[in-house]
Amino acid sequence: MPSSLFEGKWKPIFWTSLLILSIDFLTKFWTNANLPLMGYAYPVYPYGGIPVFSNFLGIEFSISHLINHGAAWGMLSGYQDLLLIARICLIGGMLLYLFYFNQVKEFRFPLALVILGAIGNIIDYFVYGHVVDMLHFVLWGYDFPVFNVADSAVTIGIFWLLIASSLQERQRARS
Repeated sequence: MPSSLFEGKWKPIFWTSLLILSIDFLTKFWTNANLPLMGYAYPVYPYGGIPVFSNFLGIEFSISHLINHGAAWGMLSGYQDLLLIARICLIGGMLLYLFYFNQVKEFRFPLALVILGAIGNIIDYFVYGHVVDMLHFVLWGYDFPVFNVADSAVTIGIFWLLIASSLQERQRARS
């Protein structure tokens, strides 16, 4: 376990993670308090949300309010309690790996992103009873699933880990 999350190699990771988690919480709080739920009452894009830009190189973006009782794209929505237990176990396992087993410096921050994204969505479960999603893109006619800042952290962390792992393997192969 690190001697202190507030100093040394963990300090930038801790404070950046805290900032991202705060942004996630505040955007969800604002969305929940100020926007109507996306639904049938608003049958046309942006579905009751706030349009940010429209047809920018074929992309539309709005801030909308959608609730998600499941995992990514609403999968397993009937199993909220099981998902909570799975998320907590995954976070615990990732924290153990990050603090005790990970030997690769380049994996620290992306692992932290995945962990804090999962924590952000767990916080929603306890605060709202579901995950609050709000970032809504329509990409060249494809209505992309609505997501939030925590989901973005998980996605960025996973891609970062894949790239770092690939670079690590290339470096090993050259040695």
